[in-house]
Amino acid sequence: MKYKREEIVYAAVLIAPFILAYTLFLIYPTIYQITLSFQKAPLVGTGEWVGLENYSKLINDKLFWKALSNTGIFVLWTVVPNTLLGLMFAMMVIRHRPFFQAIILACFFIPHILPVTVVTEMWTWLLSKQFGIVQEILDAFDTKRINFFTNRYWAMPMVAFITIWWTIGFNIVLFIAGLRNINPEIYEASEMEGASRIKQFRYITWPLIWPVTALVLTLQLIFQMKIFDQMYLLTGGGPFNSTLVVLQLVYNKAFQNNDGGYAAAISLVLFGIILMTSILQYQVLKKQED
Repeated sequence: MKYKREEIVYAAVLIAPFILAYTLFLIYPTIYQITLSFQKAPLVGTGEWVGLENYSKLINDKLFWKALSNTGIFVLWTVVPNTLLGLMFAMMVIRHRPFFQAIILACFFIPHILPVTVVTEMWTWLLSKQFGIVQEILDAFDTKRINFFTNRYWAMPMVAFITIWWTIGFNIVLFIAGLRNINPEIYEASEMEGASRIKQFRYITWPLIWPVTALVLTLQLIFQMKIFDQMYLLTGGGPFNSTLVVLQLVYNKAFQNNDGGYAAAISLVLFGIILMTSILQYQVLKKQED
C-alpha cells in the first residue's frame, strides 16, 4: 500500500505541470471566451452581461454572412482540388526509386514548412503588377497586366492557388504513406488478369486509399475553414470585402473595434460550424467506406 501511494504521488507530480499548462492555456481561455460571448465588453476588461444579444446581432449582420460565404467559397476552391492533386502527385512520386522519391518529396514538402510570411512575400513579389515575373510572362503574350490581389475576380482564386501550393506537400506525404501500405502483389495479380491502369486505380487503389483520402479531406476542411493568415497578408479582406473571411472578421471586431464580446460570439459560431461540418463529413465518408 505504501509503495502504491508513493507511485500515485510520483505520477501526480509528473503530470501536474501538464495539467496546469492545459488548464491555463486551453480550459481557462475557452471558458472565458464562452462567458465573454454573452457580454458587451472590450477584449480585455470588465463588461456588461447582455445574454444572447451578440448572437441575435450576428444573425442580422450582413458582413458576417458575407464573411461566412467567402469562407465557404474558399473551402470549395481548396479542399477537393488540394486532395485530388495530392493523390495524383503521390501516385506519380511513388513510381520512382526511393532515392528520387526522397528528392521529389522534399521539393513538394519544403513550401509546407515555410512560414506564412515568407510564402506571402514571395508570391507578392512574383505577382507584383510592376515588376513581377508573372507579369513579364503576360507581357510576352501581349496580355494586360493584372493586379491579382486587388482585383475582386482574381483575389480569391489566387489566394486559393497559393494555399494549395503551400500545403499540398502535407497531403502528398499522407497519400504516399497510404500507397506504401498497399500490397504490391495485388497489382501483380491484377496485371496477370489483364487489368489496365485505370481499372487498377478504380478497383484497387481507390478503395484501399479511401481511409487516407477521408482523413485528408477532413483535415483540409478544418484547416481551410480556419483560413486567416494568407488572406489577411495578401488581400487584407479586400477588395470590397470580397475576400473577407470569418476569422478576419473576428480579428477586426476584437482588435480594431475592441468589441471582444461580439468577436467571441462569432468565433464560437465558427467553431460550431466547423465541428458540425466535420462530424457530418466524417459520417458521409464513413458510409462511403463501408
